[in-house]
Amino acid sequence: MSFEPSSVVPPLTRPQLAEARRVRAAELFDQGRSGAEIARTLGVSEESVRRWKRVWEEGGADALRPTGRPPKLDDIQVEQVRTALEQGAQAHGFEADLWTLERVGLVVERVTGVVLSRASVWRLLTGRLGWSLQRPERRAVERDEWEVARWIAHEGPRTKKGP
Repeated sequence: MSFEPSSVVPPLTRPQLAEARRVRAAELFDQGRSGAEIARTLGVSEESVRRWKRVWEEGGADALRPTGRPPKLDDIQVEQVRTALEQGAQAHGFEADLWTLERVGLVVERVTGVVLSRASVWRLLTGRLGWSLQRPERRAVERDEWEVARWIAHEGPRTKKGP
């Protein structure tokens, strides 16, 4: 198992998408749209819209911003981790140039001093860094590509049954 960058701009995380929905709801509240219309527009339940509207009426649009636990790594640390991971696993003393959750966790700890769980390492890689899971192809070490091509071209046709 290894991880590689999948794009230049990472996709929005679930919390970022949820916040974007709430911010859009606040804009629609300002426009006087109905709860049912907002729910349809944002693809959420009317109960969610009613809950957001109560919060919005009490504290304005800022009250709809997330209040959960802040991430363990700030944006600067995430970029430091990205730079370290892009150097490859061998640059960090690992035998094979292959990233695993455990290895990434060790590098995160070395670079930032922050210890992350496997689940948090996964969210860091897929959410904040935009990397995707890559499984290496399994091939015999002894495999000789030239010999495989020769066999396919010369021996393979002789082994097929004729009509």
